[in-house]
Amino acid sequence: MINKILIKNLDSFARYETFIFIGVIMSIGTLLKLLRFYDFSSDWFWLLAGVGLVIEGCISLVKQKRFDRKYKIIEINESEIKK
Repeated sequence: MINKILIKNLDSFARYETFIFIGVIMSIGTLLKLLRFYDFSSDWFWLLAGVGLVIEGCISLVKQKRFDRKYKIIEINESEIKK
């Protein structure tokens, strides 16, 4: 029950648009720092990178759960094939 609620909440939050948005913010921030328009701590960059990785992980988790529910994977041992 809790697992289904968690996946449903992650599905509504974990969208590719959010991941792309964080990537754009990181790129613009890095460009501003390289061009010396704004100087900020690199810790902010790594914070955004971490958030982006968490979102990417959530997207992968949701997609994998959907795949696992849709397609049942059957494993066969080599010894069973030889019989």
